[in-house]
Amino acid sequence: MKRAASDPLADLPYLTSDLPGTGGVVKHYDEDFIVEEIPLYQASGEGTHVYLTIEKRGLTTSAAIRAIAKALGQNPNDIGYAGMKDAHGITRQRLSVEHVDPDTVRSLSLDRIEVLDVTRHGNKIKLGHLAGNRFEIKLRDVGSNAPGVAEKVLERLQKRGMPNYFGPQRFGARGDNALVGRAVLRGDYKEAVAQILGRPYDSDRKDIQQARELFDRGRLEESAQAWGRIFADPARIGLAYFRSGGNAKEAWRSVDRAMRRLYVSAIQSELFNHIVAGRVDRLDRLETGDVAWKHRNGACFLVQDAEKEQPRCDAFEISPSGPLFGRKMRQPQGEPARREAEVLTASHLSEEDFTGIEGVKIDGERRPLRVPLSDVTVGEAGDKRGAYVRLAFTLPSGAYATCVTREVCKGL
Repeated sequence: MKRAASDPLADLPYLTSDLPGTGGVVKHYDEDFIVEEIPLYQASGEGTHVYLTIEKRGLTTSAAIRAIAKALGQNPNDIGYAGMKDAHGITRQRLSVEHVDPDTVRSLSLDRIEVLDVTRHGNKIKLGHLAGNRFEIKLRDVGSNAPGVAEKVLERLQKRGMPNYFGPQRFGARGDNALVGRAVLRGDYKEAVAQILGRPYDSDRKDIQQARELFDRGRLEESAQAWGRIFADPARIGLAYFRSGGNAKEAWRSVDRAMRRLYVSAIQSELFNHIVAGRVDRLDRLETGDVAWKHRNGACFLVQDAEKEQPRCDAFEISPSGPLFGRKMRQPQGEPARREAEVLTASHLSEEDFTGIEGVKIDGERRPLRVPLSDVTVGEAGDKRGAYVRLAFTLPSGAYATCVTREVCKGL
């Protein structure tokens, strides 16, 4: 049995590798990690959509949506949200639901969910309707002079930008979603299904280990039944695999559409992280042939003259971008294009692999290699659980606070 990697970022280089870290523990308790969404726009107070701002503790966004939908008699797919949030911590975020009584929403009483505000607006909240997130993080069990160490790291990240790695959340609880995505891109559905349903890790729960071991031994029906006691999705996939006589492509068709996209996005994210890693010491330097990202609006353009455009990069107006491979992704030229092709080749993939996948459309896009870190404060405090260093900062939508804390703490 193999051990799952605890953090897919563990081997990726730091921008602040020459600076020491604070050490310490993050997310030891829910109140140690607080995130508050910064809306892209304010609600008007009028319209058929009810906007509710919630505070959730120890729940994923999906779990909170399911609980709210059940309480309101709504389909979870009809509830809008701007971004997914992790289960660990306290999250304040805005949701929307149409054609419900605001007073009914206001009176909701749910476990680990509190409704903070209710108003109206004219449209459903959609993924991306988010300007950014404000984080407040408590680091516990840190080393000596931790506030000073943190300040030096954060000062450099503010000046040069934070490496825009995808965080470990992107790769699933076992860190193996990209393995599934890579297999699917290569048309190896048997390998993809085996990774979803088999291949137990010693970090898995015992009942999950049992379901996976049964699959690996070819006891498909028993494995599906074992999964059914724990999780409905793998149980459905396993049953489809059994009933089709071991037809892996047929089993893949039973994978939920959102999960198919998640697996493919994980391999896109892994490849992007490799691009960031290869250029982490030059994230704030443009190269001719780059596709530059405009931070103001997300528009992109091809850099014809790096020296001419560099002052805009120095002012953090623009940054080099990296690939989320897909059929419509804007292509770089020259040396940036060569590096992106090299990363694909090293992963035994090609751009053509992203053009036609069973049940998944992959358009692709660009993503900045760095993002601004703003509104930074560092302080010392304590509570009933002991002393801690408090970090507070703001990141744009799509960036990961865990990528800040790994630079600060080192070794997380």
